[in-house]
Amino acid sequence: MKRSIGILFTLLALLSACGPLGGPPGGGAIGPPVDNSAGDPLDPTKLPLGDYHISQAPQVGEIWSCSAMFGGPGGTGTPPWIRSNGTWDSTTKAVVDGAVSWPTAAFSITTSGSNRVVSGNGLPVGFTTGNFPIASADDAYAWDRNPNGISAHTVSFTLPKNPVASATSACSPMGMIGVALNGIPIFNGLDGGGRDAVAHEAQDTCGGHPQQQNHYHYHSISDCLPGANSSGLIGYAMDGFGIYGPLDQNGIELTNADLDACHGTTSDVVWDGQTVSMYHYVATRAYPYTIGCFRGTPVAAPF
Repeated sequence: MKRSIGILFTLLALLSACGPLGGPPGGGAIGPPVDNSAGDPLDPTKLPLGDYHISQAPQVGEIWSCSAMFGGPGGTGTPPWIRSNGTWDSTTKAVVDGAVSWPTAAFSITTSGSNRVVSGNGLPVGFTTGNFPIASADDAYAWDRNPNGISAHTVSFTLPKNPVASATSACSPMGMIGVALNGIPIFNGLDGGGRDAVAHEAQDTCGGHPQQQNHYHYHSISDCLPGANSSGLIGYAMDGFGIYGPLDQNGIELTNADLDACHGTTSDVVWDGQTVSMYHYVATRAYPYTIGCFRGTPVAAPF
């Protein structure tokens, strides 16, 4: 069974990864991890670059990817906010222009018995997006010529209401690994070439962009979300565990050094209106951003 799931995730990786389809036939092997030791995970002007920080098992600060083969990356060239010392400056990164409203956006999360039922159409409820495809007049176009638009699609799946940790962790697919509370799918922190997607790919002011099937998504937690800069719940991973903001109960911002190999920890959080001590993922400022692997058993992504 686990072998079948692994094969499925690998196929999903080839279909859902960000960046234009292409690269070496059948994909290509990634390069060695970039030395990002000069970075500071709390300094937005010199964040550690996550390029090729991909593991073959759970490892702190890495993404355990279900696929070891990657196609063509998104973006073109090396933009000026990425430095040769393995750091990048998020404060000077180009942002996709525009503020497009989506009045038909729909999203709901309900509970039924032991289940949490998620349903929506993949459009941001209460938020705007940038103009996609990226226009040639946009300054982001020089570094990312994303040709994809944004369209509605079905986001429907059922999670355990009270998830439990598995005896063994599970790898992260290239594609949907969770959902934000505004209905937008969350992908892991990699682009189609195994690089740091948040650093390389152009996103809008809310940190989102579309992939080949016109599915708008995040690679990190959007600053537009309430709770994105707090200790509050901001989404759910596909194994049912919550994804919370970067601050702990004392208002201290967490980094990889505070988290386990799947990018999570156990502490007091508000869960379904009650304060409980439980395992959860933490969305950090730096790579890998949301999860490094699944601590529980993930359900299949809806697309």
